[in-house]
Amino acid sequence: MVDFAKARTTMVDCQIRTVDVTEYDVLDAFAAVPREIFVPDHLKPLAYIDEDILVSAQGATPRYVMEPGPLAKLVQLAGILPTDRVLDIGSATGYSAAVLARLAASVVALESDEALAAQAIANLTGLGIDNVEVVVGPLTEGHAEKAPYDIILIEGAVEAIPQAILDQIGEGGRIVAVVGLHGLAARATIYTRSGGSISGRPVFNAHVRPLPGFAKPKTFVF
Repeated sequence: MVDFAKARTTMVDCQIRTVDVTEYDVLDAFAAVPREIFVPDHLKPLAYIDEDILVSAQGATPRYVMEPGPLAKLVQLAGILPTDRVLDIGSATGYSAAVLARLAASVVALESDEALAAQAIANLTGLGIDNVEVVVGPLTEGHAEKAPYDIILIEGAVEAIPQAILDQIGEGGRIVAVVGLHGLAARATIYTRSGGSISGRPVFNAHVRPLPGFAKPKTFVF
């Protein structure tokens, strides 16, 4: 039998601290959330490996619970405050939302796959997490109904951030995303709204799975 509590501590010490995640509240959040709850039964023994874990059904668009290190670095980059309202785009089975729920006042977990969203609701309810609302809808549209947000976290690599999502960040708010779909050429980037305009700043190289639907439209070349 796997000692999940020990595996979780090892994950934090060997996968998260070692990639320069130093904020105690972020480390505590990852140490507190049982990652094994959010993966399929047959993969629970592998819940704490240093890899993305496939959680979508066979035949569905592949979706993953993100590798712990990159996810923790993105969460730290967001600089989440206890008063913040967060939109988590592509929350899959709810693991990231459970982590964010320990850092923020409230989280809207947006998922396009209805089966994954149902799993997220069951997982979060089972853990007694009551400051997350799981909603189903197109990931590229965000969730305007609850906007503006203080933080928007995009759970996968994208080529571009749609205007609909940019419009949902409030003044002083931040969007964190991995921009680029080509391995370590992709950059974790933080966008900040100030004075009505949004500026982006790349911070570190990152390699995460692409999030479906966020590729730039192909243009015709003569």
